[in-house]
Amino acid sequence: MISLVQFRKLLIFCIVAAASSVLPSHAETDIAALPDTTAGTALDRGYLGLYNLDFSGAQKNFSTWELQHPDDPVGPVSEAAGYLFSEFHRLGVLEAQFFENDAAFNARAKPTPDPIVRSKFQAALDRSQALAHVRLNKDSKDRDALFALTLASGLQADYAALIEKRNLASLHFTKEASGWAQQLLAVCSYNCADVLVATGFSKYIIGSMSAPVRWLLRMDGLPGDKKAGIADLQTTAQHGHYLAPFARVLLAIAYVRDKDKQRALELLTSLREQFPANTLFPLEISRLQASVGSITVR
Repeated sequence: MISLVQFRKLLIFCIVAAASSVLPSHAETDIAALPDTTAGTALDRGYLGLYNLDFSGAQKNFSTWELQHPDDPVGPVSEAAGYLFSEFHRLGVLEAQFFENDAAFNARAKPTPDPIVRSKFQAALDRSQALAHVRLNKDSKDRDALFALTLASGLQADYAALIEKRNLASLHFTKEASGWAQQLLAVCSYNCADVLVATGFSKYIIGSMSAPVRWLLRMDGLPGDKKAGIADLQTTAQHGHYLAPFARVLLAIAYVRDKDKQRALELLTSLREQFPANTLFPLEISRLQASVGSITVR
């Protein structure tokens, strides 16, 4: 049997990562030039707003995209992501110290979710999933539909684990997200690096666990490979679009847990520069610097 501590250790990463191009990653650095989201589509500007903690502005842009593209499932699933991350921010869930070790994660108090936001979140997910299945009925290889379903399952896993503390339910959604991601990767030859967020951290954390636990989880459909998980996240960090900054946040958390705080600081510093309105990045940088003394960021 997997111990409760081991199970929650899995969830710390596997569930968060599920929130999300088949490209081999041989990156020398995790920091790369990202798409310029200050220009481009309303969807681009919406994600820029999320990373800058401008949730109301992000939702306006997502709504604009949905009006312009009423049959696109990525619009409403992005709206759902906005509701989820606004709740995370309100409840303090985005503060990384909760993920740095098992004790902090296990000791966190159960948040009190906003029922109105919960209703809007689920309604947006329902719309996205309905649109995605309509498109898949016409074309089983529709990339936007498969990406939307991957992200929808990941967001449900995040809400269940980090707000409702329903660990078993969140593990179910994590497996579901991984399944949709694998379907997309099987048909996608370019510009699909975002979806690797759904596989990268689950591989990483399972690969970090003991051999008996890895075997049990593999039997349950969750394979693990620590190096492959990091490679997936590096690929998203370098070649992703909407989720490239998120992959860099996840890499930073992985490096903190692996005691590579120098590398984590480099990632967080680059994120602070790209998203100056996000107050979480400078706070985490200060906390890390204080915990290790004087560190010079390369």
